[in-house]
This record gives sequence, C-alpha cells and structure tokens, in this order.
Amino acid sequence: MTHLDERAKLLLKALVERYIADGQPVGSRTLSRATGIELSPATVRNVMSDLEALGLIVSPHTSAGRIPTARGYRLFVDTMLTADRGHLHAPSLAPDQPQKVIANAAHLLSDLSQFVGVVIAPRRSSVFRHIEFLRLSDRRLLVIIVSPEGDVQNRVIFTEADYTASQLIEASNYLNHHFAGMAIEQVREKLLAEVESLRSEIATLMQAAVQVSTEALAQEQDDVVISGERNLLSVSDFSSDMGNLRRAFDLFEQKAQLVRLLDISAQAEGVRIYIGGESKIVPMEELSVVSAPYEVDGQVVGTLGVIGPTRMAYDRMIHIVDITSKLVSNALSHK
Repeated sequence: MTHLDERAKLLLKALVERYIADGQPVGSRTLSRATGIELSPATVRNVMSDLEALGLIVSPHTSAGRIPTARGYRLFVDTMLTADRGHLHAPSLAPDQPQKVIANAAHLLSDLSQFVGVVIAPRRSSVFRHIEFLRLSDRRLLVIIVSPEGDVQNRVIFTEADYTASQLIEASNYLNHHFAGMAIEQVREKLLAEVESLRSEIATLMQAAVQVSTEALAQEQDDVVISGERNLLSVSDFSSDMGNLRRAFDLFEQKAQLVRLLDISAQAEGVRIYIGGESKIVPMEELSVVSAPYEVDGQVVGTLGVIGPTRMAYDRMIHIVDITSKLVSNALSHK
C-alpha cells in the first residue's frame, strides 16, 4: 500500500472525484479550489509531481492537467471512498422462476447504473429427482431428467443396442429407486461399483444416461445474463474511441471470460471492485467491474455486477450492486 500524507491524500481524492464528475484532466488551480484549503499553486504542483512519480496520476498528453491511473483509482477506492447510502429507488424483485429473477436483476442493474448489468445465473443442482427413457427410433432414446426444483432437461442419446420398452422401464425404475436425490457424480461412482451385478445391457444404458446428464448440467452451469451494453455508446470514454467500444463488446461476447471474472468475486464476501489496467483480471484498461455474490437460503450460488468505464461513480455503484444482490437473494430464497 502507498502511504501518503494527509495533504497528498486530500489532493488525490479531490482530483479523482473531479475527474469522475467532469471527465477532463484536472489542473492545479482547479484542484486548489476544489479542496477548499489554502495552498499555493506551487505547493499543489509539487504534490501533483509527487503523486505522478508514485504512479497515481498521469498527464494524458501536453495538457497541464492530470488524470488518475489504475493505481490511483485503487488507492482512492480502498482508502478514501465512502459508499453512497443515500436514497436509491430500487424496485423490489418479486419471487419468480429463477431465470426471470436473474433477467430482471440484470435489467435493474443496468437501469440504475446506466452502464452494463451482468448476472451469473445460479449454479444448477446436479441432483436429480426423476429420470425416464423414451424410445424415439432404433437405438435413439430421449433421456428426461427432472431436478428437485422441477427443472426438466431433455437429451437425445444414441445407443449401440436397441432397447425394448420393458428394458427402458427397468433401467429408469432402478435409477429412480436407488439413486433419486443423489448428485450425478455419486450416481456415476455407485454405478461403476454395481456394474457387475447389473445385466450388461442395462448397465451400459444407465452409464450412457449418467454421462449425458453430466454433459447437460455442465452446459447449463454458467448462464450469463447481460443487459445494457448499448449504454456504453453514450459514455464519452468509449464513444470517442470505437476501438475501445469494440473491445468492450468483444468482452461481452466472450461470456466464459465474464464468468471467470465474476467467479473470483463469488469467493469473497460483500462488494468487490476490479479496476481495468491494474491486473489481468479485467482485460481492458478502460473498464471497471463492481460485483457481489448473491445467495439462496444462505448459500452463495452466483454473482452479479456492473461493468462500466473506469471513470465511474464508485460510491453509487457499490450501493446499487449491494442492494441488488440482497434483492436477488430475497427473491430466490425459500422464506
């Protein structure tokens, strides 16, 4: 952590806040007025030089003004920021199907922040309540998997043998009787242990069903809902540079990268801030992410956040993300 004296902290805080508000490099005269304390222009310039030498601010071109660096934003966020707990009109999220709650949350984050709202959907349970086989044609079956929450997954499998209706019923009855309520991974292990005692054709069918169930759950695990990408078109930091905007949209296309980014914050409590340019976590210098995990019945199941320009009002974004994570947790929990 960089240690600054009180005067340097005051000037850095004023510079960051002014730059977030105006988007223009901040000069020493403006900074002196913004702090409200009596400092000579020479003193301000000296402190600005010290802050620049520490890598906290930088002069963008020939301008006499300075702007914060990623390191400067990080120091501001970690040591000088107090979250805005003022009134925020956030409509409640009604309890509903999880997919609808998640979609509404993404829209809410986008509407309140005027940036991009992102939500990783809850990780689906790998437990099944019921499984059934339906013959579609020769060696072609439909596997129907029902989760404890009532979600239904349908997958078509192709088998080496052609099964009769009675064999399909026998296999589904065996799975439902012995394994209902277990995670798919447990079912796989127990089947391997019992394969000798099962007739080979039935064992093969059940192993194929477990495999397709695993694949189905893996494909559904990381649904990412994004709302408000077009909001970045009105942000001057992006609209003036189409290359930046294109890279931002490429990030939204790479949903797996977003999942990795937000998964990191699921491992920590409360709101986390990731500033572009300070590490490889956020792949663009011009973007920052404010995120928080949300829970279902006390268990963290997903993450949500706001993605916007590095020059964002972090205090307000913290408030928006914090409230939305609580709203989602309440809407999805069984009270």
